[in-house]
Amino acid sequence: MITPLQAAILGIVEGITEFLPVSSTGHLILASKLMRMSGESVKSFEVIIQGGALAAVLGLYRHRIGQMWRGITGRDLAGRRLFLNLCISFLPAAIAGLLCHRFIKEYLFSTGAVILALAAGGVLMIAMDRYGKNGDCPCFLGSPLGEAEGTVPIFEMSHHQALLIGLAQVLSLWPGTSRSMVTILAALLLGLTPAAAAEYSFLLALPTLGAAVLFDAFQGGKELIGGISVGSFTIGVIVSALVAVVSIRSFLSYLTRHGLAPFGWYRIVLAVLVWIFVK
Repeated sequence: MITPLQAAILGIVEGITEFLPVSSTGHLILASKLMRMSGESVKSFEVIIQGGALAAVLGLYRHRIGQMWRGITGRDLAGRRLFLNLCISFLPAAIAGLLCHRFIKEYLFSTGAVILALAAGGVLMIAMDRYGKNGDCPCFLGSPLGEAEGTVPIFEMSHHQALLIGLAQVLSLWPGTSRSMVTILAALLLGLTPAAAAEYSFLLALPTLGAAVLFDAFQGGKELIGGISVGSFTIGVIVSALVAVVSIRSFLSYLTRHGLAPFGWYRIVLAVLVWIFVK
């Protein structure tokens, strides 16, 4: 059984890491191993606890969500465009997730797979951040990510850009890669401002993680019910939501001031420590 303390710890880990480019799934897997937690109920909880992070996005971006709702009903053209782009970005990962779900859970929810993804992602973030700072890549936006100022706000994204971000998001199905990392980097490369890239990544979490939570609840519901009490489940989700609110607000401020390289170095250091002490 997952205890209330274990659920709270996993909630803290999920809330902090879900929207940072460091891989929440990878951190949850590693945290579970450190607490000697195993079994299908733990794997399901590691996915379903993301519902708390989704609640944080719903609360913080309720005005943007309302704007998209007005777009669906034909009263806001910008809101409708954003809604359509999110749908386009969501589809590639949804299709790939359905096709590869069993393979991912069986072979990629492992310490070795997470270490590889953490290290590779860290090297990529450092290289791309440094490349942009040198002014060689005009698609990197704003200080300190690059010399050129971003020109594409969130409402001016094309459907083609949305599709490319969605294709990039497929990479995040590998635990340890980070959905936030691949979607933010893809958005930056496509010309979005850092703030717009981060916001789009947060909003894209709603359909992506929402579908993952519902799918895993359906697939692993029996194991989850047998492995966690209502109290522990509630604690984990609430803690995840509260911590995610703080994490989102802090990340937006940190990103505009420091760029992505510090997160890249963190990933590499974490990968080395896990390889030494956990594997």
